[in-house]
Amino acid sequence: MRQDISANEAAPTACSRPISVPFVLKMASNYGIAVAFIALCIVLSFSSDVFLTWSNWTNIIRQTAINGMLAIGVTFVILTGGIDLSVGAVMALAGVVGASLATTPGEHNIVLVLLAGCGVGAFLGWLNGVAVARLSLPSFVVTLGMLSVARGLTYIFTDGQPILNLSAPLLWLGSGSVLGIPVPIVALVLLFAVCWFVLQHTVFGRHIYAVGGSEKSAATSGVRVGRVAISAYVISGLTAALGGLMLTARTTAALPQAGVAYELDAIAAVVIGGTSLSGGKGSLVGTIFGALIIGTINNGLDLLGVSSYYQQVIKGLIIVGAVMLDASRRNK
Repeated sequence: MRQDISANEAAPTACSRPISVPFVLKMASNYGIAVAFIALCIVLSFSSDVFLTWSNWTNIIRQTAINGMLAIGVTFVILTGGIDLSVGAVMALAGVVGASLATTPGEHNIVLVLLAGCGVGAFLGWLNGVAVARLSLPSFVVTLGMLSVARGLTYIFTDGQPILNLSAPLLWLGSGSVLGIPVPIVALVLLFAVCWFVLQHTVFGRHIYAVGGSEKSAATSGVRVGRVAISAYVISGLTAALGGLMLTARTTAALPQAGVAYELDAIAAVVIGGTSLSGGKGSLVGTIFGALIIGTINNGLDLLGVSSYYQQVIKGLIIVGAVMLDASRRNK
């Protein structure tokens, strides 16, 4: 009996075991972005009395919705090891094309408007994908060129003038609500749910990660690497087009200069959310938190009266810090 008691006393319980460093690192990797977001909200709540109000948070999420849509599509591309710098210009072109079919007076089919805008985005994304996957051109160069092409086509299409007098169904996408929830937020949630399911529970999603992890290994395993890469760019173009239509509806006009530098916010959201720029690692949950962090920072700095020039500096430092953290994780 004495020996049994001594043995029990000597054996450490689960509660008394020290927390290992790998365990802490794993928890930080899995939940660090959520903790960072909560900490940011706590700090800003002490900085401004308006920050935690319902109206302010509705505004934050509504603004985040558009960047979140772009970031979801960019996540697919970055997971394959590529990059898409054209989403800001693509969303502008899709917005003006959709708006041109929805000007008053007269009745307009909102489905046709959505199909036209999303069709433009998907086609430009397909061109990006073909150039990268079939012609083996660097994604940075291809999408940078598409940024210029799409922006130029936007100005040609509109002659540099905004498209006004949009129909009520299109405007509803930006100002309407479903069960009291703003339409852009509903659209973001639905888009996230579909894309999350695709990445986590379909063969195509596993192929996306496989291509980003190692193209050679994926090809050896029978993955159609080129087809997967092209599909990722098409998805990025589609989400950019959807974001462009939402932005057009929110601003009540299709502006040819819309979406300038939006690609930077989208890429920043993806990188801050933990997706590796080398591909093969990341999640849409992290991307959404990354978009929320960017939107919260922008809102908080606005409430504090910080100049937009300083906001660009802060945002740039955050992007560099996230990339450095990603490089550090890869080296380890």
